[in-house]
Amino acid sequence: MYSFLRFLLVAMVCMTAGLGHAQQAAPTEEEEAAPVKKQPVDDLVHPTVGTTSQCEAMTLTLVNKHVNYKGRPQEYADVYVSSPKSANIHPDGDKYYVNSLEGCATLVYDMKTHKRLKVIPYKFEDKKDSALWSKPSSLYPFTHYTENLNTFQGKPVESAFSHGGRYLWVPFYRRTYDFNAQDPSAIAVIDTKTDEIVKLMETGPLPKMVACSHDGRHLAITHWGNNTVGIVNIESLNPDEWFHEKLLVVDYVLPLNFSMTEKVDRDADSGYCLRGTVFTPDDRYLLVGCMGGNGGIAVIDMQTQQYLGRVLGMMPNVRHLVIRDGYLYLSVNNAGYVQRTQLSRVMDAAKSIHGNAKTATLGGWENCKVGAGARTIELSPSGHFVFAACNLASKLYVVDTRTMTVVTSIAVDSYPVGLDISNDGRFVIVTSQGRKTKGGNAVNIYQVDYAEPEPVLEKTDGAALLEKDGNDKLETNATDTTSLASANPDNGIATRLGSDGNDHLLYYVIGGCAAALVACFLFFRRRRC
Repeated sequence: MYSFLRFLLVAMVCMTAGLGHAQQAAPTEEEEAAPVKKQPVDDLVHPTVGTTSQCEAMTLTLVNKHVNYKGRPQEYADVYVSSPKSANIHPDGDKYYVNSLEGCATLVYDMKTHKRLKVIPYKFEDKKDSALWSKPSSLYPFTHYTENLNTFQGKPVESAFSHGGRYLWVPFYRRTYDFNAQDPSAIAVIDTKTDEIVKLMETGPLPKMVACSHDGRHLAITHWGNNTVGIVNIESLNPDEWFHEKLLVVDYVLPLNFSMTEKVDRDADSGYCLRGTVFTPDDRYLLVGCMGGNGGIAVIDMQTQQYLGRVLGMMPNVRHLVIRDGYLYLSVNNAGYVQRTQLSRVMDAAKSIHGNAKTATLGGWENCKVGAGARTIELSPSGHFVFAACNLASKLYVVDTRTMTVVTSIAVDSYPVGLDISNDGRFVIVTSQGRKTKGGNAVNIYQVDYAEPEPVLEKTDGAALLEKDGNDKLETNATDTTSLASANPDNGIATRLGSDGNDHLLYYVIGGCAAALVACFLFFRRRRC
C-alpha cells in the first residue's frame, strides 16, 4: 500500500511540474537589452480580449491572442508559444507566421479563425537533412566547432517574404550547440504554399534582420554578431540556384574568440549590433540601423556592393527602419521615440562621406515621443499612421505622420517586441517576448477600424521579379521534407521532446504515463480481490 501511495505521489508531482513549466515565461537570450539603459521590470500587463482604444482617427480592438503564461485564459492557450520574437502576415492576408524563438519553431495561423495550422520545427541532422542545404560558400568558415555542424536546433528571430510571398526567410539567432553565437548560423526558407522547409543556407554569426529588395533579386541578411551584412542572389525562380553573392563589412569585423564554457552576453558584446534593414525604393542602397557602438545608420551601395559609411545625427540606439512616401522612419529603443526625415537628406549625407572618417552627421530630424523601449514599427497602407511596439511600456502606440503626434495607444501583453500589419491595414499582430523570465509568451491580434478608408498595398515582397518573368511559376524543391514537420500541427510533438529551452511537452507525457500506470495498478488489484 505504501509503495502504491509513493508511486501515486510521484505521478502527481510529474503532472504538476509539467503544467507549471508550460505556464512559466521562458527565459530568453535575445532581449536586446544590452544597448539599453537597464530599467526595472514593472508589474505585468495582460489585457483581455475585447479591450479597445478609440480616437478620432481610429478604433483599436484586441480581438484574439495566443498565450502560454501562468494564469493564462485557456481559450487562448497555445503551448507552442515560447518567447515569440516576430510576426509576418502573408501578403495574401490568409494566414500569419509567428517565430517562437525559444520553441525553435515557426507557428502558422489562419487569419480568419486564428486557429493554429501548423508547427514548423527547426531541428536538423547532418545526414537526414543534407539535401536541404545550398552549396556552401567560403564566406562563413567555422572557427570553433568541427563536428556535426549541421545537427542542431535553430532559434528563429525575424522573417521576410520574397517572390511575392511564395517564400518566407527565417534566420536563426544561433545554432543551439554554438554556446556564444560565434560561428556561422543559418537561415531557413519556407515554401508558403506547403509550409515546408525547402532550403537551408549558411549565414554569419547571430543573424537577426532579413530584407528582400523590391525587384526581388537580392536578399540582405544582417549579422548582429560581428558587424557584417550578407547578400544573397535570389534572382532565379528555382531555390537550388540561389547563392551567396557578397559579404559586406560595416567598418570592421568584430573578433569572436569567446569562452567555450562560460556564457557571454552577445546582446552586448556585438560591436554595432546591426539591426533594422531596408532597401531604398529604387534598390540602389541598403540602410542598416546600428543599435550599439556610437550608433547611426550604415549605408551600402548595392550597385557597387560597397559599404559607404554611417550617417549620424539621429538619437542613439536605432532599432527599426521603414521607408514610405519619401521619408525614412526609425524607432529609438532606449529613449522611446519615433523619428523621421526625408530619405533624400539621408542619401545626400551618405554621398558626402569621403576619406577615412566614414561618417556624416545629419540634423533636423522630426521626433515623436512614444512608450519606453520602442521596438518594431510599421506603417498603415496610406502611410498616415505609424504603429510602434513599445517594450517597457507594454503598449502599442499609434503616431499620426501628418502631425508626428501620438493619437492613441492600447495595452499589450508584457513585453512587446515584434509587429506586423496586414496589407489592408485592418489587423496588427504584436508579439511579446518577455524580459528577465517575466512577461512574454504572448501574441496579440488587434483589429483597426479607421475613420477614413485605407488603401490596400499590392506588389510587395519581391513580386516585381515575378511580373518581369510573366507569371509566378516557381519551381518547387523536390527534397523530401516530411521528416521536418507534419501536416497536423500537433503531430510535431515527437520532434520537440527534449528540445533546447522548451521541453514542457515531455512533462505532459511523463505525467500521462504515470497516470496510466496508476490506473493499470488499480485495475489489476481489483481483479486479484
